[in-house]
Amino acid sequence: MNKKLQNYKELITKKLDEYIPKGYPKSIFESMRYSVLSDGKRIRPILAIEVFKLFSENIEEIIPTACAIEMLHAQSLIHDDLPCMDNDDFRRGKPTNHKIFGEAIATLAGDALLSFAPQIIIQKTPSSVPKDKILRILDEFLQTAGAYGIIAGQVVDIESEGKEVDKATLNFIHKHKTADMFKLPVRAGAILGGATEEQIEELTIFAKKIGLAFQIADDILDETSTLETLGKTPGKDKIAGKATYPTIYGFNEAKKTLHSLIEQSCAIIEKSNYKSDLLIYITKLIETRIR
Repeated sequence: MNKKLQNYKELITKKLDEYIPKGYPKSIFESMRYSVLSDGKRIRPILAIEVFKLFSENIEEIIPTACAIEMLHAQSLIHDDLPCMDNDDFRRGKPTNHKIFGEAIATLAGDALLSFAPQIIIQKTPSSVPKDKILRILDEFLQTAGAYGIIAGQVVDIESEGKEVDKATLNFIHKHKTADMFKLPVRAGAILGGATEEQIEELTIFAKKIGLAFQIADDILDETSTLETLGKTPGKDKIAGKATYPTIYGFNEAKKTLHSLIEQSCAIIEKSNYKSDLLIYITKLIETRIR
């Protein structure tokens, strides 16, 4: 693994461990910690930090938001894996939250993370960050977490199971269920780092493209990978009759689109003269997952 990526991952995991207490009631905090501290790639918070560093050096200003984004991601996975949703027994190579703690506690752990994460942004962000920036980050966070964001994507994904889905619907699902969780950290990093509105919008385009690329790669892996490699049960999308890029466009077209999105994303970073080998590395890593 890229050394810088590993260092960021260790830093984020350390801070997440600090932020989430081992409190009472014991079961809820154990459930929260189980999913948040599991061995994930931490790509989303790392994106937030690396984009922030394009414009500012004091990463203490972005760490609380980066960790809050990872908590939101963990929350979405806990709920996504529930029997009433995508019904999976494994996540990141371990039993899913509800398999360990039961459906009730898992549901409540997701709810708790959803409210806990914004508190971390409010309470842990250094006083050097202007309050209007914190308010803007909270608005971005809550919009991503809510009915116009990942929930919208999840709802349409569930309602589309077993149905013929057009390309517009597929794009809506991918845009909100997955790409929004890439857009949030990139925009948060740019906003807190002090980027101009033009730069924020340019990086938003980059985020949307890598988010879509990530989901296309995930769709491909669902049909071609193993539990050990994928970390979750493969083949479930096809069994559930879910709309995916390979089912609608075919494998060849899905791979071509993925490759094109990776090239476009790298071009945005390179042509804009953003000094970040790590952003290029992460972007290319999305495509190498399917090889």
